[in-house]
Amino acid sequence: MNPVTASSPDQKSKPIALVGMMGVGKTSIGRRLAQRLQIPFVDADQEIVDAAGLSIPEIFEKFGEEHFRDGERRVIARLFDGKRKIIATGGGAFVNEETRQLMLERATVIWLDADIDTLVERTARKGDRPLLANGDAREILTKLAQERNPLYAQAHIHVKSQTTPHEATLDAILKALS
Repeated sequence: MNPVTASSPDQKSKPIALVGMMGVGKTSIGRRLAQRLQIPFVDADQEIVDAAGLSIPEIFEKFGEEHFRDGERRVIARLFDGKRKIIATGGGAFVNEETRQLMLERATVIWLDADIDTLVERTARKGDRPLLANGDAREILTKLAQERNPLYAQAHIHVKSQTTPHEATLDAILKALS
């Protein structure tokens, strides 16, 4: 984990980008964090859906993952407009080198991390995960975590998402930011 000094003026004005595996809680934690910090919240996946006029599974089905990732890259670049906000990103966004460098330069990046059991349980609640549609969720999530975790580890802050209420994770993030 790379420590971040939140007390510097530049740090306090930067957006905060949440990265991590699907099911880790980027959107739900992001909304609560934005409320606590009294700044806007933006969900990059929702912005992609709004821009495309299609759901994420529909984008994957009609155009493929590569097309989705290209749109994701462009939407995330647009979200870094110099205004302080919380940005929840999709699980694969930080994998793109261009997006990752942009985020690391223009935001405080927080990796929300969770164990595979937690991710399997949480992703089972929603049936809109295209990468989990054709296989065993545990196997797919394990493989994705092995590929992505070394990239997520480049984030400025690393916080373990707990199975306890979100307040514990929020408190850990706020402590890391202070």
